[in-house]
Amino acid sequence: MTLPGGAAATVLVVEDEAQIADVLQAYLEAEGFGVLRASDGEEALELARRERVDLVLLDLMLPKLDGREVCRRIRRDSDLPIIMLTARDDEVDRVVGLELGADDYITKPFSPREVVARIRAVLRRSRHGSDAGGRRRSEGAERPGDAQPVCRVGPLVVDPARHQAYVGERELDLTPTEFKLLAALASHPGMVFTRLQLVERVQGAAFEGYERTIDAHIKNLRQKLEDDPRHPRFIATVYGVGYKLVTPRETP
Repeated sequence: MTLPGGAAATVLVVEDEAQIADVLQAYLEAEGFGVLRASDGEEALELARRERVDLVLLDLMLPKLDGREVCRRIRRDSDLPIIMLTARDDEVDRVVGLELGADDYITKPFSPREVVARIRAVLRRSRHGSDAGGRRRSEGAERPGDAQPVCRVGPLVVDPARHQAYVGERELDLTPTEFKLLAALASHPGMVFTRLQLVERVQGAAFEGYERTIDAHIKNLRQKLEDDPRHPRFIATVYGVGYKLVTPRETP
């Protein structure tokens, strides 16, 4: 897979099981990706800092530093796309990874073709707001044809072309997935989106079992958006259906 300008996208595969890492590397390289490998958390952080990386495929269970801590540290400094790999089909593990800022998760055993499809989907989303290595594009860096309407809902402003969102004068520091989710909600204030609709908006396709993880992304958004996330005034839960962005006239 190539990025704008023709460079191959580079995936950092963080996996301590050599056989799994070998299979992932073979499939990714066959699909045109560059591949870097790390077998523990400390090596992964060093490579992410030193090399040009476009996405991290991050195993949850790692020596030295586990995947949760690696994800937490990467998120402190950048919005580099992260997909978590976990051997346990445990919703708690998946949600924890997403709450730490991961963009997607895949459970083992997995199909290498599915991994490639997920990587492509996350990279497509992240391109709208980041350049190589997870760095946010500057204000003047949007490409021709990117221009989309600015959404204004009360004090909330969402600018898809510049990948910026504000509450009043405060700019929100959002991951690519969080931004896509907020932009989807802001595009139709007051409209109720089901979880599946939101998955399709942020993923470009609906992957089985992903709907419930929208809740984790909404929780993250509320932490960054709301003065009191326990009593949200922007994103409302419509029980049994999904979520909506509250319009000013709906605000108590």
